Amino acid sequence: MSRRPVSNPLALAVLASLWERPMYPYEITTTLRERGKEDSIKLNFGSLYAIIKSLEKHGLIEEARVEREGNRPERIVYAITDAGRAEAHDWMRELIAVPIKEYPAFESGLSLIALLAPDEAISLLRERLERLDAELASRAQLAEQSDELGLPELFLVEFHYRVAMTRAEREFVAGMLERLEAGELGGLEAWKAMHELIESGATAEEIEARLAHYLAEGAADQQQH
Repeated sequence: MSRRPVSNPLALAVLASLWERPMYPYEITTTLRERGKEDSIKLNFGSLYAIIKSLEKHGLIEEARVEREGNRPERIVYAITDAGRAEAHDWMRELIAVPIKEYPAFESGLSLIALLAPDEAISLLRERLERLDAELASRAQLAEQSDELGLPELFLVEFHYRVAMTRAEREFVAGMLERLEAGELGGLEAWKAMHELIESGATAEEIEARLAHYLAEGAADQQQH
């Protein structure tokens, strides 16, 4: 991915909002929330001003005018610049066309799941499965509401993407859970043995030796098959 002058995704949302028309900061936030963008982009009103100042510093937006209503404080209305339009367009092209390696929290947890005992991991995966089912049920209701409102699919593509990703995660978790409960997950015996040794107070050397033994046995079995 290219190095961006302002890399926070909220900055792209600001540029997209100002592409439509000049706005003041609170109006940008309200517009994004009304359109449900906080489901895809983390909206933080506190950091919004810092992002706006950074965009202005890099010449991507500029002050269009200053407004005042009654006794209220002045508010600055910002507009996108030609450089900002070019940046937003280039950024969007890259986001849509170029896959990048992301680091989801669940993937991090899976990479270190051996820290948990197998039984605890099974219990937690069941809990996650229930939460994923609840999320899918909730999103199904939202989809029905969107259909009733007659919203064009174009305005819901990120919603449908999220549903597809949640379904894929649910399928993965359900499959892993099924294999764990059936004792079919590769390396499960070594995993169990490691935690049994930990509970028995075995030394790090003993645990390492036992794991090496299991890994060697597993490699030998694979060669035989």
